[in-house]
Amino acid sequence: MTHRSRLAGFIIDCETEDLDAAADFWSAALGSAQRDKERGKYVVLDAQRGLHVEVQKVEHQSRVHLDIETDDIEAEVARLEALGARQIRKVRSWVVMEAPTGHRFCVIPAETDDFNAEATAWQA
Repeated sequence: MTHRSRLAGFIIDCETEDLDAAADFWSAALGSAQRDKERGKYVVLDAQRGLHVEVQKVEHQSRVHLDIETDDIEAEVARLEALGARQIRKVRSWVVMEAPTGHRFCVIPAETDDFNAEATAWQA
């Protein structure tokens, strides 16, 4: 069985009450226009080099995390666990994981237009 995955982008987690100000800063810093706002929790910035970048309001310490997109969440989580990552929790359609280095990241469903052309195929 084969599945595919790739780096989807970066999420800028901001522990803030003013998501608009945080999004304004990162939009200006990265030279990326703000595209979508969702329920006062996310602001998507225009793509850079094909990567999804968004500013997200969180209740934990501010940090940047990455998203890995895949066409098979279960297979990708298993592959990453075999590499030493651990599953933290399932959220809606994605899984929050932690690398052996302590970095958090998410495994999300494939959504980008160039996923099939850019993703790496993995054998089970």
